[in-house]
Amino acid sequence: MNDTDARAAVLAALREVAPDVEIEDLDTASRLRQDLELDSLDFLRLLELLADSTGVSTPEEDYAGLTTVQALIDYVAARG
Repeated sequence: MNDTDARAAVLAALREVAPDVEIEDLDTASRLRQDLELDSLDFLRLLELLADSTGVSTPEEDYAGLTTVQALIDYVAARG
């Protein structure tokens, strides 16, 4: 999957999980938990939506590296 498709998938998933976040103005350096205020259930739902839309499953041992929107985009792009 290329970066553009991965970015679109991540932003679409974020729209569902965090409807209050202004996606159009989102800085991809934003931290998922601290800046976007995703709790652990939101984070898991985000990963579930991404798995459904891209086929990219995320093993638990990779969770710690997925701290920002850009890290998630890069992760999906590399594995999609």
